[in-house]
Amino acid sequence: MSVDEALDACCGLKKVVRRLETLSDLGLGYLSLGEPTPALSGGEAQRLKLASEMGRAQGDAVFVFDEPTIGLHPLDVRTLLTVFDRLVSAGATVVVIEHDLDMIRNADYVIDMGPGGGEDGGRVVFSGAPSDLACCGASVTGRYL
Repeated sequence: MSVDEALDACCGLKKVVRRLETLSDLGLGYLSLGEPTPALSGGEAQRLKLASEMGRAQGDAVFVFDEPTIGLHPLDVRTLLTVFDRLVSAGATVVVIEHDLDMIRNADYVIDMGPGGGEDGGRVVFSGAPSDLACCGASVTGRYL
């Protein structure tokens, strides 16, 4: 059964429900319980790891995510942004390596590498607030914001 189906089936088991709700809140409600982890995408695996950290004290935690939005529907990106906001509000530091414009737009601070990819990259083109990145002519990312 899926995480969301298990939520309905386990309504009287508080500890189980709390853990399942965390998975559902992270947009993983569709996953089948017992699914082998090699079958998961990179973004799903990162969110599953994050689920194991939720509920612990976050005051001195640092989370690093590498492209967690790959393959996500835009509504799932919104869900992930909400979770990141909760982590930051709890005192954690969240570092995200990302190309998704919604994720970049919602960042507190951006370091844009470029000016292109591969041999054309590797230099800091911009660092600062996303609103300022949109005004940076040297940034390809800024043009799309």
